[in-house]
Amino acid sequence: MKLLITRPLPDPVMQAARARFEVTARDSTLPLDAVELRAALTDYDVVLPTLGDLFKAEVFADVPALRAKLLANFGVGFNHIDTKAAATLGIAVTNTPGAVTDATADVALTLLLMTARRAGEGERMLRQGAWQGWHPTQMLGAAVSGKTVGIIGMGRIGRAIARRCHFGFNMRVIYHNRSATDAGVPAQQVSMPEVLQADFVVIAVPGGPATRHLINAEALAQMAPHGILINIARGDVVDETALAAALQTGKIAGAGLDVYENEPQITPALLNMENVTLLPHLGTAVLETRTAMGMMAVANLIAHLDGQPLPNQV
Repeated sequence: MKLLITRPLPDPVMQAARARFEVTARDSTLPLDAVELRAALTDYDVVLPTLGDLFKAEVFADVPALRAKLLANFGVGFNHIDTKAAATLGIAVTNTPGAVTDATADVALTLLLMTARRAGEGERMLRQGAWQGWHPTQMLGAAVSGKTVGIIGMGRIGRAIARRCHFGFNMRVIYHNRSATDAGVPAQQVSMPEVLQADFVVIAVPGGPATRHLINAEALAQMAPHGILINIARGDVVDETALAAALQTGKIAGAGLDVYENEPQITPALLNMENVTLLPHLGTAVLETRTAMGMMAVANLIAHLDGQPLPNQV
């Protein structure tokens, strides 16, 4: 069975894949282009794609002789794949939930702490040779311990963030979710306007049409002036233009972003703001995590090969 792996993956993952499949592995770290997307569906039995490989409805519609039967996505988010269009053509889609939870939650706390304590701004000042020494009112930031964190989306990652905030920083946890759930720590489910009033608002919802621009100008206007917004979910959950305007006008105090609407492009206004922490999508950038994600994707592929139920079908 012919397998296309669209990006370089850790060695153990490649070895596991090659043990069971005839593997073609791209060397490029860039997403598949329009020609490659179509070739993936016509030249291979199964594909292991990832973020940025845009298998949209028009791509599926433009393939007259379909061969691929499974897109085993590397990553928990799969909004770059039109799953309805895929299902119509008999193509299954899987993802890699669970493996990403702790690493992504860690980055949420990294962004929260960096933004609250102005760590990025301080490092830039130091590297530029502008630091003149300690003094009592230099770069005063926001305290984290004992504050309120509002988590939008209480799935695996949301619960992992809640644990870190509660046990690590004695924070009060409130959350907004489609349904009541066990947060794993003392937490209160609240309305969207209420969660936006938290000292720190962390977005942990899935991507897709239902959550696109969930955080827009109206939502940002409901945040507290001292509020800090953290996004480790999907970039298009936040309207970046509205976010830049809210930061420029002081409607909110800061933001920490690991994902962006039009990756790798970033809204230019955000690049020039000292009260914004910007990371290059590091959420799962841990070797152990990326290896676990890859092995989970391969497990989905092997299940398909062996005619078994897919462990992580979406």
